[in-house]
Amino acid sequence: MTARIEPRSSRSTQRISALLKHVAKSEVVQAFRPVCGADLKVHTTFCDVLLICAIGAVCVVVVVGQPRARARDLGIAPGIYPPGALNAITDVEGVRVGHTTVIEGDRVRTGVTAIVPHGGNVFQDKVAGAVFVGNAFGKLAGSTQVNELGTIETPVVLTNTLSVGVAMDAVVRYTIAQGGNEQVRSVNPVVGETNDGGLNDIRGLHVTREHVLEAIRSAKTGAVAEGTVGAGAGTVCYGWKGGIGTSSRKLASDRGGYMVGVLVQTNFGGNLTIGGVPIYRSLQPPNRPSASARPEPFDSPLTRSLSKHGSLAQDRPVDSPLILSLSKDERLAQDRRVEGQAPGDGSCMLVVATDAPLDARDLRRLAARAVFGLGRTGSSYSNGSGDFAIAFSTSPEMRSRFNETAARARMVLPTDATSPLFEAALEATEEAVYNSLFQATTVRSAIGTAEAIPVERVRELLGKR
Repeated sequence: MTARIEPRSSRSTQRISALLKHVAKSEVVQAFRPVCGADLKVHTTFCDVLLICAIGAVCVVVVVGQPRARARDLGIAPGIYPPGALNAITDVEGVRVGHTTVIEGDRVRTGVTAIVPHGGNVFQDKVAGAVFVGNAFGKLAGSTQVNELGTIETPVVLTNTLSVGVAMDAVVRYTIAQGGNEQVRSVNPVVGETNDGGLNDIRGLHVTREHVLEAIRSAKTGAVAEGTVGAGAGTVCYGWKGGIGTSSRKLASDRGGYMVGVLVQTNFGGNLTIGGVPIYRSLQPPNRPSASARPEPFDSPLTRSLSKHGSLAQDRPVDSPLILSLSKDERLAQDRRVEGQAPGDGSCMLVVATDAPLDARDLRRLAARAVFGLGRTGSSYSNGSGDFAIAFSTSPEMRSRFNETAARARMVLPTDATSPLFEAALEATEEAVYNSLFQATTVRSAIGTAEAIPVERVRELLGKR
């Protein structure tokens, strides 16, 4: 039974108000907010709901919180092009997005996000596509065939690193089960990942085939849930809780009137910069030294004691035997030496959609701009960060029919007309990253904790520019 409590007196109003304030601050609420109703079967506009069953009572309290901001709510509007009506990848007509968020107990914080290029049979009506690899420390299944043939024939699925295999299996099963695909004997599933092992029991392999199928089948047009949802449930960005973010840009009619939409799964590091403001200098996640911390002098006793180890902390994993052998003060000194820089390792998956009639060559160039766009937010593009972008065009002109062999004429946008699309991709990527941070909620688990970035503090820092 689900009920919304309606107080009948001022006294009961005060009691319930106090109760809700207490509940809203509890770690239980914080733990379940990322579910957004997926497991609890409760859905609200802002996915900020908790069901609390009173012991010995047959009632349920529904707590509805306030929405977190998007970038434009803070006055952050990167670039010169306006967003689409939704400011999301779904502004590109026909594109659908679905999430499955998997949160179980105190160890599982993961999920799946599916991007479906159009509402038909994608295998039979393939879209032009391409992949750009910024740094290949990651797994993007299906990328070699995409770059060889220039087409995408399945939904694009994002999940965690160790769930790529099960996601591929699910995408294949989904595809061969579609009407018209009865004779299909080869499928190229496109599945990307980031490693959410900092918050999620990734070795437990908790993502199932059904989770993936649910994300694909639930994909829809319209507004896209962001933050701690789907494949972003357990990700961390710049040390803060990251997640799913999206944004779009629309070109003017004299430039074709085309739409570009971007969706990101943020799990990377560097030095957070927002709208050109070096936020990292004044605001760091808990337990991370401030960038204003004074570096340890090179001739100090602590620095001299470190020299015998032959390397600074940023050159070695924090859990390496060498680093673990250091004293607490030595580790702190090393932290101060890097002046608050966020760990760069992690990954980012980017999906770029456009209705412009681009061929595979120019779609790869468009995908590259999405990876470049990460730099505007402060990405360090580290050795351990897998940065991949997948781009596709929904233009019917660029579709490829399964087993098509006859020559046909088609309209392709000239290369000299692509620059506005490239700029739009840069802008939309930057804003999508910000939205992934601002929409994310704090996540705690037995594995770790990632705090949501304090939006009001960011607003204050931006106001000082």
